[in-house]
Amino acid sequence: MHNVGIVGAGIAGLHLALYLQKQGIDAVLYTDREPGAYRDARLLNTVAHHSTTLARETALGVNHWTDPDQHYYYHDHWLNVPEPGPLNFAGSFEKPSRALDYRIYLPRLMEDFVERGGKIEFRRIEEKDIQPLVDRHDLLAVAVGKGPMGAMFEHDPEETPFKAPQRQLCVGLYSGVSNTDPMNVTMSITPGVGELICIPTITFDGMGHALLMENLPDGPMTHLARESYDADPKAFLQAVLDDLEQYHPGIYNRIEASRFDLCQSQDILQGGVVPTVRKPAVKFDNGKYALAIGDVHCTVDPVNGQGANISSYSAFVVGEEIARAPVLDGRFIERVENRRRDRVLGAARWTNLMMQPPSQEFQMLLGAMSQNRALCDEFTQNFNAPEDQWEHLSSPQRIRHWIGAKTPMAAE
Repeated sequence: MHNVGIVGAGIAGLHLALYLQKQGIDAVLYTDREPGAYRDARLLNTVAHHSTTLARETALGVNHWTDPDQHYYYHDHWLNVPEPGPLNFAGSFEKPSRALDYRIYLPRLMEDFVERGGKIEFRRIEEKDIQPLVDRHDLLAVAVGKGPMGAMFEHDPEETPFKAPQRQLCVGLYSGVSNTDPMNVTMSITPGVGELICIPTITFDGMGHALLMENLPDGPMTHLARESYDADPKAFLQAVLDDLEQYHPGIYNRIEASRFDLCQSQDILQGGVVPTVRKPAVKFDNGKYALAIGDVHCTVDPVNGQGANISSYSAFVVGEEIARAPVLDGRFIERVENRRRDRVLGAARWTNLMMQPPSQEFQMLLGAMSQNRALCDEFTQNFNAPEDQWEHLSSPQRIRHWIGAKTPMAAE
């Protein structure tokens, strides 16, 4: 029976640990943050779980948040252009998605793992700890990018086109934003400014809304990535309202200004993400391997909401291959990478495309989706399968073909 060490207790590490536990495979989880430390921590991220990920949670017995009134059912798009004027159009999922504060989610899954007999060692992994961990386990699955463990994995230059963040992010969990019925994620795009994604999210105090502001580095809203809420909350909130009114009015019109505030003072995260794909594995002198999973393997900008979903998918692929492999050798690593590569790279390439000025063909696609609900529904459903999205978006010719194939006249 294999013995696996998992470094990092994000969704990738926890889903892998829980999967191996169900298979009766020994796994030890290493993390430096205990469950009780999450409650008062600063916002970690904003995360959407699409239906494919919810199905994996159900299979693991950890889908604890099943209230249909706390799920969302479609994407509402606003394309804020002066001519012919703002476009507003929607695309539906086949099954709903859900967003949940990870300061609730991660400790609950840790508790599930421990209650079922799992072992977690709460400690920071230093460089001196790497060799003892290699000696202790048949495989190290590394799901944390910071520190010496993540530094072992080289960047893949072909899949890492950027050296700096392509957006300046300002994301918070807010009260005072009205729900839609049924709930949706609203995606507002303003050329020359950036994107704003409004996500209904389960918080410590019920439903709130994550406002993910994806600001172009030289755009008029990039200052929000530097403004301090703590220094002057009223000034910060007014700056947000002023910018939303001017650049993202579809979302601004859902805000009740007198109630608009962070749900908690620590519910804000600012900065930027450098999209990165790393080589999948490191081989040690004794023939054992460390395998990259989660964000250490592939870090994507959050604009498309793909990070958690590809991390969960990757964790299941790794778990399935561990369960079937007689030994955790180079062939095992090869099988893992062959299986997960298409989805992970599909998500990375699609997200990186969204970081660039839209091509003529992509502008045509947005216009076509505004007139063709079936096309927009397929685009939305593909958030569950980014490799399918990339099939359509990977070249100008494919985008044109997709539009043509979905145009009603083409079917007549």
